[in-house]
Amino acid sequence: MKLWINNNSKEKSVAAANQLRSKLLDAGLVLDRRDPQLVISVGGDGTLLSTFHAYAAHLDSVKFLALHTGHLGFYSDWTDTEIDDLANRIIECKDNIPSTSYPLLDVMVENKEGSLFHGIAINETVVRRLSSLTMKARVDLDKEFFESFRGDGLCFSTPTGSTAYSKSIGGALIHPKISVYQMIEIASINNRVYRTISSPIIIPHNQQVDLYPQTADDYVISCDGITTKLKNVRKITIKLNYQRAQFAQYRHRHFWTRVETAFLGQDEQK
Repeated sequence: MKLWINNNSKEKSVAAANQLRSKLLDAGLVLDRRDPQLVISVGGDGTLLSTFHAYAAHLDSVKFLALHTGHLGFYSDWTDTEIDDLANRIIECKDNIPSTSYPLLDVMVENKEGSLFHGIAINETVVRRLSSLTMKARVDLDKEFFESFRGDGLCFSTPTGSTAYSKSIGGALIHPKISVYQMIEIASINNRVYRTISSPIIIPHNQQVDLYPQTADDYVISCDGITTKLKNVRKITIKLNYQRAQFAQYRHRHFWTRVETAFLGQDEQK
């Protein structure tokens, strides 16, 4: 089996990556950066996001795995105290990698000259302005007018991204087995001209959101923290991508257990 291990520069991550790499190479597995079957991220959630985007063009052939060198993240089942166990699981299943899949956002931006920008996100996409001025946009839901938005911006989140930025701005927590995404308004303004729903909206997999922003030269769009400046925007379309991210699942951790551990950390009440 061909694999690649990507780690951040922190001492703990480098040591964990080297230890895991040594064990897997000793077992006869092959390192292949260009065409791996399994890509392992060693570090934190930021390392996982950068690793995912580095291989986003190979979603049909790559499975991802995250090993955290701190607290467990929402994409990780393993920590650096479990390297021996993880290495054994990978070696045992090298010919048949067990996996689960997660929805991805598909982002298309069209400017007034007809040029296109395309991106994907595993966590969230945020549309906003760089200036202190508010963003104004018509919002169509499933190709029908829904609202006139005015506020700091709009966030679109996948189920796995629902525990990240979108949660901090009032988004719902969504189980990743559900093929939906959500739209969350960021500091929306409501008056007689701009009237918004002011609530997270859960959108099914077969519907899209179209944004028609008011003309401005300082729009930006962020996909998992990767920011692109936009000019002369005519329309921004958000929907679920036809592909999904495949994650190796050598053991199962319940999603709600991850939520409880990350945000509550309470002992069981008896």
